[in-house]
Amino acid sequence: HEVADAAAAVRWRILAASLLAALIALAMAYWFSRTFTRRIRRLQAFADSLLGARTAESLAPDSDDELGALAGSLSRTADQLRDLFDKLSMESSRREAILASMMEGVLAVDHELRVTFCNEAFARAVGARMPVPSHLPVLELVRDPAFLDLLSRVLATNQTFKHRLQLAAAEGRVFEVQAAPLTAGTRRGAIAILHDITDLERLERVRRDFVGNVSHELRTPLTAIRGYAETLLEGALEDQENNRKFLEIIRAHAIRLNNIASDLLVLSELESGQPATPPEAVSIREALESALRTVESEAHIRNVALKPGRLEDAAVAGYRIRLEQAFVNLLDNAVKFNRPGGEVRIETGRTPEGAAQVIISDTGIGIPSDDLPRIFERFYRVDKARSRDVGGTGLGLSIVKHVIERMNGTVTVESKLGKGSVFTVTLPALDSAAAQS
Repeated sequence: HEVADAAAAVRWRILAASLLAALIALAMAYWFSRTFTRRIRRLQAFADSLLGARTAESLAPDSDDELGALAGSLSRTADQLRDLFDKLSMESSRREAILASMMEGVLAVDHELRVTFCNEAFARAVGARMPVPSHLPVLELVRDPAFLDLLSRVLATNQTFKHRLQLAAAEGRVFEVQAAPLTAGTRRGAIAILHDITDLERLERVRRDFVGNVSHELRTPLTAIRGYAETLLEGALEDQENNRKFLEIIRAHAIRLNNIASDLLVLSELESGQPATPPEAVSIREALESALRTVESEAHIRNVALKPGRLEDAAVAGYRIRLEQAFVNLLDNAVKFNRPGGEVRIETGRTPEGAAQVIISDTGIGIPSDDLPRIFERFYRVDKARSRDVGGTGLGLSIVKHVIERMNGTVTVESKLGKGSVFTVTLPALDSAAAQS
């Protein structure tokens, strides 16, 4: 019986020891499991942070085992990713700053024709407000079939196209649009750049008009000179009654050609923007009085009275010869396009701001309101037949405008048809010290 009790006691000790060993093993397994899980979750959290917001700390290895080696590898990868992210951010910011500050309009769209980028110049051109929402359908931004068709063709063919068009929302401005495919990995899109060529179009139109006008103005006197010269050579030279008349006509047209050439040279010099001499102090009254003496004989022939009023003197910075020429052109027009017995009044004074002002008014035929905006254009004539009869070249008022603007002044006109015109020249005046120097 004692042996049995001893055996049972041994069994209980073995069982207790086994249970204790199992509990210790479970505790150690739990501890190792928690530690391992914590390390895994730390690595996982660090790896996840690489995909989202930038992490400010590095991942230091906490042991020399495989997980520690993995932590070191992830830490080095994070450093490289941070450097790459910094470079990409800098490059992206620089590119966006360049595109945003460009004078040309820039629009980028995805394959569904939704906006991915739009700079301020493009928004301003199409009358949209900034910022333009991302993924906005282009149709809601630009309601122009030609522009939408251009982007669609780029996306369909993956080719670059260039097209000149006039956007309805751009208030009549003309653009040259260059559209090209835009590829980023597997994503496709297109980019369009607007070049505003409105001023180039206008200059090209002015050039064409100028060439046409010059050709027309030269053709008339040249044709007359050639015709009368051939008539004289064919026998009219011996015609004592008409040969002198023919020669006078040839001379008149030759004078007209010379006047056109002279005015064109003056315009060319004025438009070059390079004065031969520096500006000097010029007396308004002296320049005006010299111009009045020049047109006195013409006014007497046409029975037009020149009536100077109050001529307050002022000194302006400019070129006396050119200023006199501008006044001569204004007075000459006021005389030639006046009526017999008419008047031309001249006054000078100061504006409330202290600028010098010259007012030349006449009692002539006047200018129709539709023609007023264009009278300073080269070769533009209100009454073409009368202008040629009085020997005008169509360049006088254009010269006046260039001369006055080159002296930082302005010239304006008011007119009533059948009652006359008033031309007002305003120039910045020099003070007395500047005038004396």
